[in-house]
Amino acid sequence: MAEKAGKLVTFQWQGKDRNGRDLKGELPGRSIALVKAELRKQGINPTKVRKKGLSLSFGGNTIKPMDIAIFTRQLATMVKAGVPLLQAFDITAEGIEKAALKDLVNQVKNDVAGGTSLADSLRKHPQYFDDLYCNLVESGEQSGALETLLDRIATYKEKTEALKAKIKKAMKYPIAVILVAIVVSGILLIKVVPQFEEVFAGFGAELPAFTQLVIGISEVMQEWWFIVLGSIIGIVLFTRATLARSKAARDSRDRMLLKIPVIGEIIDKAATARFSRTLATTFAAGVPLVDALDSVAGAAGNVVYANATNQIKEDVSSGQQLQFAMRTSGIFPPMATQMVAIGEESGSLDEMLAKVATHYEEEVDNMVDGLTSLMEPLIMAVLGIVVGGLIIAMYLPIFQLGSVV
Repeated sequence: MAEKAGKLVTFQWQGKDRNGRDLKGELPGRSIALVKAELRKQGINPTKVRKKGLSLSFGGNTIKPMDIAIFTRQLATMVKAGVPLLQAFDITAEGIEKAALKDLVNQVKNDVAGGTSLADSLRKHPQYFDDLYCNLVESGEQSGALETLLDRIATYKEKTEALKAKIKKAMKYPIAVILVAIVVSGILLIKVVPQFEEVFAGFGAELPAFTQLVIGISEVMQEWWFIVLGSIIGIVLFTRATLARSKAARDSRDRMLLKIPVIGEIIDKAATARFSRTLATTFAAGVPLVDALDSVAGAAGNVVYANATNQIKEDVSSGQQLQFAMRTSGIFPPMATQMVAIGEESGSLDEMLAKVATHYEEEVDNMVDGLTSLMEPLIMAVLGIVVGGLIIAMYLPIFQLGSVV
């Protein structure tokens, strides 16, 4: 019985070519019969064709923002080279190893092949393509400059994700080392200190105050370690749940982060770079300034900058110049407002905003590298004090053993 043609899916096949060589691969199609026909057309005698099954990847199949950035760059490159859109999707999907991303690309391609615009096809997947992305694609389709807009979106996504990666790098290293210090200290307090405590019991002398303190902490950890561990896990989960549910909690976190020395300055410069990059991309695409500021507010990443951008939008709507509204907000550095002023006077606002974004992205890079270099010896010193302090506490009675004998 002939198999009914249905939705386009990926099939895995095995077969032999005209020279008898064994071949295998993957091919999209609507049915096994159609895939076999396509293979025979290519001079391959198929011996086995089956639907590609789901692979167990344990989180490795999750689509990340950087995956979308890479996909956008590949699509932009091919469309710019004159490759038809549907063929560009096929070529892009063929080179993708991540099954979830390949399926997403094929879904978008099928919608476009069915007559839906690219922007509307992307809007069906808001978890991967936000309003800014879809609106810029729509502008490109309507203006006939899709290849230019895709190139700008790709640049925007690459720069934004690179900036996020830099900030995460600055945060992850100290957190990882602190966790290691906590684990090592816990092992010493629960497993090692009790062994010393048994030895000290036969000394017949009063232990130093520091040693008594460590032994007291060890006894508490031995008896209540599961409560301590559960409390830490509970606090982490409660904090995450609160941040997920409460906008007020997220706003408080954003304001607090900006007040942390060094880290706050990095986040501040990163927000300025993101503001400038987003506004440059949308304004260059022909989006009116007031509408562009709407997109900027949504992509701000920090409530302080989102609120400031909304206020700037209201000021610009009432007739103020952008540079004056930015200066009034009080959160943008003088260099940024001066460059915007030059751009408004010269009629090259998008170009000046792009230069502002590049400047502050480079500053963030340099600050993160400097912070990492500074944190390494500082964190190692803290780790040494914590672990070394525990060891010294255990050896203090041994050092004083001569006065007891």
